[in-house]
Formats: sequence, C-alpha cells, structure tokens
Amino acid sequence: MYTCNILSKNIIALRKQRGWSQERLAELSHLHPTYISGLERQKRNPSLQVLQKIADAFGITVSELLSDSFDV
Repeated sequence: MYTCNILSKNIIALRKQRGWSQERLAELSHLHPTYISGLERQKRNPSLQVLQKIADAFGITVSELLSDSFDV
C-alpha cells in the first residue's frame, strides 16, 4: 500500500474513532479544514511539519501515523 493511502486511512480511522469532524482535527492541528479533506482524499502531499502537527493532534508519533500496521 502506498504511503498516501496509509496516511489517508489512518487519519480517517483515528478521526472517526475520536468522534472528530475534519474541522475539529483542523483546529487541533492548526491546519485548514480543506487541507485535512485534501489529505483524506489523497489530493495533498503533506510536509514533515504537517505530519507532525497531525500526529501531535492525535497524540501519536509520525511513524505511527504512517504505519501500515498501526492499530487504530
């Protein structure tokens, strides 16, 4: 599986697990909601700083966020 597919899958799963909207994740990660949407739809390629912001919002590491075997 490609990294963008894994990232998208993990963001969606973690967000839904927490009951968060895209807007809530955007707030917590200091990103725009349309950017979060683009990541989930695999239309955006995030920088390392963006990956860190999203991981921090979820309280996980970047490696967990990108892990194909991460158990959400």
